[in-house]
Amino acid sequence: MEPEHLRAVERAVACIEAHRGGRLDLDAIARAAGYSKFHLHRLFGEATGMTVHAYASRRRLTEAARALVETERPVADIARDAGYDSQQTFSAAFAALYKAPPARFRACGAFYPLQLPLKLDALADGLSGPAAGAADGRAGEAGGWADGAGPWEARAATPADVPAWMDLMRLAVDGFPCLDERRHEAWLREAVARGQALVARGAEPAALAGAAAFDPGRARIDVLAVHPRQRRSGGPARALVAAVQAAVPGRDLAIATYRAGDRADTGYRRDLAALGFEEAELGTELGYPVQWFLLRAEPQDEGGNGRRNIL
Repeated sequence: MEPEHLRAVERAVACIEAHRGGRLDLDAIARAAGYSKFHLHRLFGEATGMTVHAYASRRRLTEAARALVETERPVADIARDAGYDSQQTFSAAFAALYKAPPARFRACGAFYPLQLPLKLDALADGLSGPAAGAADGRAGEAGGWADGAGPWEARAATPADVPAWMDLMRLAVDGFPCLDERRHEAWLREAVARGQALVARGAEPAALAGAAAFDPGRARIDVLAVHPRQRRSGGPARALVAAVQAAVPGRDLAIATYRAGDRADTGYRRDLAALGFEEAELGTELGYPVQWFLLRAEPQDEGGNGRRNIL
């Protein structure tokens, strides 16, 4: 993506953040970005992996959730500040994403974000990536790893990767309901120490393209996070999943994601299907309703080596 296109998305994000209350005015956002609504829709999707409307709605409801937990303001006031004409409409939209009506969510007392403000400097980190001699063996293109550049190679995460990992989690928080950053970082450091965390990244220290953590005993992927600019390409995700498969040969690989029809899903079910995962049973993780997906084990030859590769 051209730098000016990212700057246009940055202007759109700034406009959304400045006008979270009231009706969503796509014309005004497009004017702020300096592009037509049609072109802004395309650019925004490429940079963030979601539509302008989805991002704006998730930001409004995230801040509403914060206000419910951290203040004692009436629900009607919070609904109005989130741009909803009625408390009933707000409650329905909130419950669709947070899986609880506002009053119950407030009573639980635990805030978690469904969408943090997009940091476009983090998105722009994707402009500097695999250089000649990098781990993936590909010379960097002018301007770094362009969308879809590769091939990608996963490697074991180190303690030095933790800050970039946490930055990536903030960019991809739409895929991780109930994320508590402090607990996640503590858990991550343990996973790194056990050798159960992987990263796929470019040559620039800030350019983390993807991350995965897995439990070899359960043959389960606990985290699969991908930079928004790489979700469509699927390259980092494929490299990470292949690396986990290699760590648990001959076993079906499980991962939890949104259930069908969950309005909080920005395409994660679709992404897993594209990687070869199949729908499995329903469940609950951290109190959130999920569906498990399975990636069937590769057929093994007599020497125990896989005969097929999802890449």
